[in-house]
Amino acid sequence: MELQALTAISPLDGRYRKQLEELAPYFSEYALIRYRVLVEVEYFIALAGQGIFPLAENLHAPLRRIYQEFTLANAQTIKDTEKITNHDVKAVEYFLKDQLKALDLADRLEWVHFGLTSQDINNTAIPLLWKEALHTSYLPGVTHLVQSLENRSQSWMHVPMLARTHGQPASPTILGKEMAVFVERLQGQLKLLREVPFAAKFGGATGNFNAHHVAFPHIDWVIFGNHFVNEVLGLQRMQFTTQIEHYDHLAAQFDGLKRINTILLDLCKDIWQYISMDYFKQQIKKDEVGSSAMPHKVNPIDFENAEGNLGIGNALYEHLSAKLPISRLQRDLTDSTVLRNIGVPLGHSLLALKSIEKGLGKLILNESKIAADLENNWAVVAEAIQTVLRRESYPQPYEALKALTRGGVINADTIRNFIEGLQVSDDVKAELLAINPSNYTGIFG
Repeated sequence: MELQALTAISPLDGRYRKQLEELAPYFSEYALIRYRVLVEVEYFIALAGQGIFPLAENLHAPLRRIYQEFTLANAQTIKDTEKITNHDVKAVEYFLKDQLKALDLADRLEWVHFGLTSQDINNTAIPLLWKEALHTSYLPGVTHLVQSLENRSQSWMHVPMLARTHGQPASPTILGKEMAVFVERLQGQLKLLREVPFAAKFGGATGNFNAHHVAFPHIDWVIFGNHFVNEVLGLQRMQFTTQIEHYDHLAAQFDGLKRINTILLDLCKDIWQYISMDYFKQQIKKDEVGSSAMPHKVNPIDFENAEGNLGIGNALYEHLSAKLPISRLQRDLTDSTVLRNIGVPLGHSLLALKSIEKGLGKLILNESKIAADLENNWAVVAEAIQTVLRRESYPQPYEALKALTRGGVINADTIRNFIEGLQVSDDVKAELLAINPSNYTGIFG
């Protein structure tokens, strides 16, 4: 079968292709090849800057156009060469040598990929594409979601709501504050995620610049490598490596993304529960179907879809962060195929973000139901009453409220009659009578 959306094996490239097309410039095979070309070209220019071989400055722009204007046809040429070489990075090298011939640089072909091993290219190209994908696609998406939650939090700060601990009615809260919990958690994890550097390896076959040093011992290759990776590519070069990057910082980013997903899972489950409790209704689209059998159904499918995708993303992040930092001695190949999949959990994470945004946009606050739940649970003010009575040194207030509220009907009249019968001052009685489930919401922030 010819590859298209309907025949793709992965739903990311099939069912959800239109929603995730923005990730193709970073995680497709074409993208990986293009980033490899970018690194090779920039290295060629940087190497010339050491005075090792002549390269007129007016040739920098034509050289950079090789990756700036890189086409699918170019990528296919490299893939065709790979069928012969059975080596993906070597195929990129041969492609670039052909491009140099077209620029009348045939006498400088052997400076392409000079002194490098494949991982000098892979372990700079991959963190570079990963960095740009996060900054261009994922971080704006999650930041927008946090802003959406913050907007709703502010809008719902006037809405008192019955809290539930262990699934049972508990001291009332504010709906907006409960949303602020997720805003604070997400902002905290995003701050941590942004502090993790995008690490890269660049130092030859075993990380020591062996080939570079033996050919040009007068050049400080460590300084060169640091400048090339840190300043030219915008990454952070690790100083002591084997043939491959440690992946410790990359693993930390996966763990950070996993924690963000876990917070979003918690959010989805809570909103799903609020919808089932009728605290939220959902906007209805006339032609949408909630069930093939039950015409009345309007399901919280956006939050359910998000849950599923967040779970898949986390399972993959878990494997990536556990596997990649482990490699036998100076190198084994197990990281290679694994690295090709780093866009998959990000795709599921981004899909979840879009689903949550869509679901939030459908929510309609049902304040009457929320208020009714509060009115039907007057027992929750027992905590307030017994606490004030403790302040007044009233004997065994907890036990008195326990006896009152466990069993029987508890409503406003029950509470009022209890307070009226207390042996306390009229001022304290007035203070207690002013408490109700809608105003016993505490303070925060």
